[in-house]
Amino acid sequence: MTRTRTTKLLGGLVALGLVTAACGGDDDATPAVTEAPAPDDDDTDDTDIDDTDIDDTAMAVDLSDVCPSPFVIQTDWFPESEHGAMYELIGEPYSVDTGERTVSGPMVSQGQEVGIDVEVRTGGPAIGFSDPRVQMYTDDSITLAYSTNDSQAIGFEDAPVISVMAPLDKNPQIIMWDPEVWPDVETIADVGEAGMTVNVFGGGGFSDVFVAQGIWSADQVDPSYDGSPARFIAEGNIAQQGFASAEPYNYEFVFEEFGRAPRFELLHDAGYVGYSQTLGVRTDRLEELRPCLEQVIPVIQQASVDYVESPDRANAIIIDAVEQFDDFWVYDEGIAIYAVETMKELGLKGNGHDDTVGTMDEARIQKVIDDIREAGISLPDDLEASDMFTNEFLDPSIGY
Repeated sequence: MTRTRTTKLLGGLVALGLVTAACGGDDDATPAVTEAPAPDDDDTDDTDIDDTDIDDTAMAVDLSDVCPSPFVIQTDWFPESEHGAMYELIGEPYSVDTGERTVSGPMVSQGQEVGIDVEVRTGGPAIGFSDPRVQMYTDDSITLAYSTNDSQAIGFEDAPVISVMAPLDKNPQIIMWDPEVWPDVETIADVGEAGMTVNVFGGGGFSDVFVAQGIWSADQVDPSYDGSPARFIAEGNIAQQGFASAEPYNYEFVFEEFGRAPRFELLHDAGYVGYSQTLGVRTDRLEELRPCLEQVIPVIQQASVDYVESPDRANAIIIDAVEQFDDFWVYDEGIAIYAVETMKELGLKGNGHDDTVGTMDEARIQKVIDDIREAGISLPDDLEASDMFTNEFLDPSIGY
């Protein structure tokens, strides 16, 4: 489990009566949000497609003869803005299945139906915290599943997946810390030098790599993180895994006991440059699905661009689904807006190295494989980056 998310723990935190010691601030804290993003004036509860969301000149695509219906996408967590492109694909009317934790409807491209239905499935606890890539091997109805390069490589021998698109150009995962407690710590490498405990989910390949590279020591890494903010707030002096597009907002505006932005560095900027949340297909189904992928991947590329340019409609679906699921995961308009703006600001959403949205760089994936091998983690001897991805289905004309 390599994700970090926010739970309904505010009541418990209040009961703790937590006070964090302040050791001075730093004008160079990165990045600090000084004001909660204000919701747009638009009525985002209305998920009907607005005329402005429809490109009347867009050529209609008919996927009914080449793609399965429903076209099932298995995500790695509850609905959230990092998954925005998947929800941009869902047209009207859409339905939320609170038992199965799915959102489905006609697939659309710029407001036009493309002849099939799409179903976006929740991951994380909804699938017993199984890796979406593994879930795809246990459920043949799944067409595409989220796959992160490190777990994809580590599990390639048993459940090989080939990534066909990267909706995120940079991994949103971060290591964060309290700048008031650690005013001189600026980077993940500084975290190691400071001797900070680093609380992470177990099974994350990046921590093993950082230890092997001498950035951290093994005794710093505590793989007991469970997604709760309680320990970070209570102890104050530890570092913790998170998402740049979520945790900084929550710790400043939601968790009142903390009430300030943590400082952080992206794993990507610390040299762990693999792709997170790629869309992957089982290698043994690649040829079967090829006619579909040739036409549907450009549709998803366009959805990625459309979501970043106008996220309100898809965000309304995301927020509505989370509210209907009524689970520990909470999501509102404030964090949805923050997430989109942060993904743009930090380049998490953006074109690949060739100005095409969704493209993947072989050198980055190979570096992940090499780093994992050097960390002593077992991989197939002949595994290379070219086994794990292809850009062949991407339309090079589609980008931000």
